Amino acid sequence: MLVFAYQFVLSFFASMGFGILFNAPRRALISCGLTGAAGWLVYFTFMNAEVNQIVSSFAGGIMLTAVSIYNARYLKMPVVIFITCGIIPLVPGGIAYQAMRNVVLENYQLAISFGIEAALIASAIALGIITSEMIHSLVNAILSKLKTGE
Repeated sequence: MLVFAYQFVLSFFASMGFGILFNAPRRALISCGLTGAAGWLVYFTFMNAEVNQIVSSFAGGIMLTAVSIYNARYLKMPVVIFITCGIIPLVPGGIAYQAMRNVVLENYQLAISFGIEAALIASAIALGIITSEMIHSLVNAILSKLKTGE
């Protein structure tokens, strides 16, 4: 349990810190931190359950976007503020670094392996964001039709 608290705190401050660098509005900084922490905790939970890193990133992207949409509505701000700040813990920067490092070291087989892995993880995060936005739009359309009685 202490590991989850540690992960929460670090991902919260990483996302909030990027919000400061990104010049997010002050009243959104806590929500930016919570968005990143929520996405990271879902990812971390999936990884602890020994789920594939790509699937874990997809799930983290879905949670990240769901929390971002909620925060955007609650604070009446654009969703992109929260997604941009919250995605920071999920980005596969270490893997991309290893890919570039191996290119410089002329170890091309390993570089390709790391590069493909980074691309798949980044694609999974993007797909999670798109999926969550589509589900949100679909639910809103259905609720709108039910309200109007069509």
